[in-house]
Amino acid sequence: MHASLAPSQWVRRWAPLIPPGEVLDLACGGGRHARLLAELGHAVLALDRDAKALASLQGMPNVRTLCADLEDGSPWPLPGRRFAGIVVANYLYRPLFPTFTGSLGPGGVLIYETFAQGNESFGRPSNPAFLLRPGELLHAFGAELAVVAFEQGRTLQPKPAVVQRLCARRGDAAEALLQP
Repeated sequence: MHASLAPSQWVRRWAPLIPPGEVLDLACGGGRHARLLAELGHAVLALDRDAKALASLQGMPNVRTLCADLEDGSPWPLPGRRFAGIVVANYLYRPLFPTFTGSLGPGGVLIYETFAQGNESFGRPSNPAFLLRPGELLHAFGAELAVVAFEQGRTLQPKPAVVQRLCARRGDAAEALLQP
């Protein structure tokens, strides 16, 4: 599978912890994670501001799409909705952090992976506004959610980059690891 279509190994690793229920694939782009999550049996809501990117998911079983710009000042398009899981990859808009936490249902899992400071030496993104500070995902979510796993640093796959990765759960992290 082409690298841009292949699910992130981080998301693939932790997706089985997501309990049954609807999963939000936020800023989903072409839907590489929506496809994986649907294959795992989840109902998926794939959200992105790019209608062309969402078009590739039309008619896919277990996947619904929503075209929305989360940064234009409009209210959160899913008020009161709770998800079994939220997946965010290669997207950073800090004002949404509390919304992510509040949108997880009981036992819900957040899987987050995006670029961090130091990535500017490898290319884009290089703007500090789009790069996580050291430990930022831990600080943003660690007080409200139980951290199952966290990584930060350089990676070579799918391309050289500096990233941060977090898997966290509403509830007890050890309990999440024991689930099938």
